[in-house]
Amino acid sequence: MSSTTSLLPREAAALFDLPRPAAECRIVVAMSGGVDSSVVAALAAASGAETIGVTLQLYDYGAATGRKGACCAGDDISDARRVADGLGIAHYVLDHESAFRETVVERFADDYMAGRTPIPCIQCNMGPKFTDLLATARELGADCLATGHYVRRVPGAAGAELHRACDPGRDQSYFLFATTEEQLGYLRFPLGGMPKAQVRELAAAAGLANAGKPDSQDICFVPDGDYATVVRKLRPEGGEPGAIVHAVSGETLGAHRGVIHFTVGQRRGLEIGGQAEPLYVIGIDAQRREVRVGPRHLLAVGAARLVDTNRIGPLPDLPLQAKVRSLARPVPVTLDGRLGDGKDTTIRFAAPEHGVAPGQAAVLYAGERVVGGGWIADTYA
Repeated sequence: MSSTTSLLPREAAALFDLPRPAAECRIVVAMSGGVDSSVVAALAAASGAETIGVTLQLYDYGAATGRKGACCAGDDISDARRVADGLGIAHYVLDHESAFRETVVERFADDYMAGRTPIPCIQCNMGPKFTDLLATARELGADCLATGHYVRRVPGAAGAELHRACDPGRDQSYFLFATTEEQLGYLRFPLGGMPKAQVRELAAAAGLANAGKPDSQDICFVPDGDYATVVRKLRPEGGEPGAIVHAVSGETLGAHRGVIHFTVGQRRGLEIGGQAEPLYVIGIDAQRREVRVGPRHLLAVGAARLVDTNRIGPLPDLPLQAKVRSLARPVPVTLDGRLGDGKDTTIRFAAPEHGVAPGQAAVLYAGERVVGGGWIADTYA
């Protein structure tokens, strides 16, 4: 039995779908400092393949740096290094802070300034984590790049397919819809078939230095979940006050402290009492600094226009479903137009869907398989 995990070497090797015997292969593991990627590194080492851990230093922002359970900064880089040392594998730290700020953090701020609801984790996967790490792994002559994401890479008739994780409570497929077919051919996700409890057991069995580390709950570069403070530092004008206006009557109901404090579908924090019914944020006019509110039925949309779309593999004959938020349940949709190659397309919901906000991603599924998706630009009743 392996000295690092409760799996036999051949069982560990099978998780990586290697092209040759493991002893002849090299695996690069993206190590964030968390338990999941550390277990992936332990499994790779147990397989018998040469294993190299790579950590991207993406940010170093004050209080976030010392916050446990984030990734890619401060204590988390130290945790990744300690795990690599314990496993006896090489470990490299690459400084990508400038690129991360430009492609992820700055866009995050700009989206809030424009009244959109950003999803920086997808932008990070599209940029630093997959594009940059993939290039590094290839430069190192690796046979694959392995990550701790909870998704499954499944062989299909037309090539590798991206499927939801077996553990629905941990599934991260929504955040990986922009993965290209070429990237998917090189990526490996050995945890996709495991429940989180098993991953924790493997961490303890391997004696990993961070086996008891808690999972991250927030956006990595936003300390304590206070995203408005981060945006205001980057875009001070986001804190300029404006009016809260009823979307139907046009009546001014109150004032706000900046559009960066609001997202479509929000109910809490409006601070406008005395209304006959609960009111929700229906839309944001960032240019006029107006937050428009109304009753919940105004949140219902029948269709959404998607931009910068991506398709993974051929479109199936199966009915499609879409998730418009990471924690939303998939709902039936039909597709108007071409999906992929960055083209615009429209999805139409079988029943009115609530809380569909510009800036979010709409991810399309055919059963368990991720077909692709795009960014929500507009919604229609």
